[in-house]
Formats: sequence, C-alpha cells, structure tokens
Amino acid sequence: MRELIEDFLQYLRHERGQSELTQKTYAALLEKFRRWAQARELSDWRAVTLSHLTAFLQHERERTIADAAGHRRRQLSPESVYLQIAAFRAFYRFCESEHLLPVNVAENLSLPRRWQRLPKALTHAEIQRLLAPPNPATPAALCDHAVLELAYASGLRLAELRQLRLEQLHLDAGFLNVIGKGNKERVLPVGRKAVEALQRYLAAGRPELVTPRSPANVFLSRRGTPFAAVTLWLRIKRRVRLAGIERNVTPHMLRHSFATHLLEHGADLRVIQELLGHASISTTEVYTHVAGRRLRQIHRQFHPRA
Repeated sequence: MRELIEDFLQYLRHERGQSELTQKTYAALLEKFRRWAQARELSDWRAVTLSHLTAFLQHERERTIADAAGHRRRQLSPESVYLQIAAFRAFYRFCESEHLLPVNVAENLSLPRRWQRLPKALTHAEIQRLLAPPNPATPAALCDHAVLELAYASGLRLAELRQLRLEQLHLDAGFLNVIGKGNKERVLPVGRKAVEALQRYLAAGRPELVTPRSPANVFLSRRGTPFAAVTLWLRIKRRVRLAGIERNVTPHMLRHSFATHLLEHGADLRVIQELLGHASISTTEVYTHVAGRRLRQIHRQFHPRA
C-alpha cells in the first residue's frame, strides 16, 4: 500500500507540480488511512472497498483530539474531514487513470459543504505601521522590511516569498516573475515603495547575510540559508508585535490585504484573479463580500440618512 502512495506523491511532485505543503498533507492523510487499514488486516488497496473508506471517515469524525492547552478534548474539524476525502478522491483518480487499481471506490464519496470564511485584511492604518522603515536598519531588519513590502505590494504567498530567486527580480522595470501553485508562472508588478525596500536590502542587507554556500534565494536567514516556512513567519509575527498590532495576524493576511485594498479602490476582479494566481474566478469572488461589507460601513458612517 505504501508503494502506491509513493507513486501518487511522485505524480503530484513531477507531473502536477503541486506545492510541497499539498504533497506533505496528502502523504500524511493517506498514511493515516494505511495504518488504520493495516490494523484491520487490510494490506492491499485492491481489498479496500467504499465501506472501508466510509468506516475510516466515521472513525475520524468521532475521534477527539487535545486542544492547545492539552486538557480539553474536541472533535476533528469539518475542514480536516474535507481534506481527508479530497485526498482519497485525488489518489483514486490517479490510480484509475494509470490503471493501477481496477475500480475507483472513492468516486461516490461526496465532499461536505464547507462554511465560507471571509478573508481578514489589515486596515490601511495597520499597514502603515507595519511597513514603517526599520530602525536600526540591520541586515535582518532590512530583509524583514523587504519581505513585508513585497508581500503587500504583489500579494505573494509565503511559499512564493521563500522560494523567490534573484533572477526572477526585474526591479528596473518594476516587475517580477513568480512560480506559483502547479508550477504556473505569472508576472507581477512591484510598487515603488517595494522596489525601494528591495534595492536597499539587496545593497546593504543581503551581502551581509550571504555565505559561500548561500543559494540565489532573494531572502536569506541570519545563517545565509533560505527560510523555513515557520522561521519566516515568526520573523513577520515579530514585526507585527513591534508595530503594535494586537490582532492575530495569519500568514495569508498580507495577501488578503493586497486583494481587498485593490478591490476597495476600484480594481477589476479579473485583474485581481490574475495577480493572485487563482485558477478560478470563484476563488477570488470571496473578496467581493469583504469589499461589500466595507462599503456598507462607509455608507452608515458618512451618509446623512444612513
């Protein structure tokens, strides 16, 4: 069973170009099922039926996990169950297309309806505080400032920031090339403030961080290595605290702020879709709800008969 999972992961990696996070998520979810099946003496995917998949999903729904404090227990979230079903469906579609299994037993698994969570964005005042020039301007501080300016200016994902390389920057022309999800390339404009922050970092910050073994990644840690996802996010969280922002800022909030503020200032939704690298306009449409809510707030605040 493990060999077939590995074939699927190779397919995700080399043919679909899925992100490292997607690969790890699917690997963990399928391995969890494999261990569950092994405990029930199922050692071959050909012996797995739809009833086995539904029994496992029921087991997952009823399973309780410890919360962050470690003393209360709660059930698995609907999002986690949703991901497990998505992993099954993707895995079996691959096995069916490659004729590795005689039948797709997951095709009748229906994905549960998920509540739509509206993206949270920083306010314009919070953005101003967060993007204030660093003082003192140490190499690490210049790096952090350039990351934040670029994230807000171009809406990059955290993984795209980590993996950005020097040859992808075209600062004189005011744009950069990004390799996003599914190995799709897109061209993004970079605003004046972000260009200035990047040029300052590349001139006075990065040379102090680079070592003989450093790769061509734009952003480097204090050891001259590319950032791990957790390390980069902890650096950003530290800047959030220093800016006096008390809200819980998530990795995607700068990206959400980029899209929300564009829409609030009149940008076309299709343009925002291209800039974010969304495959479907329906993914981008969630921002219209955020902008609509903002418009209602402005109307209530300033209209004399609101």
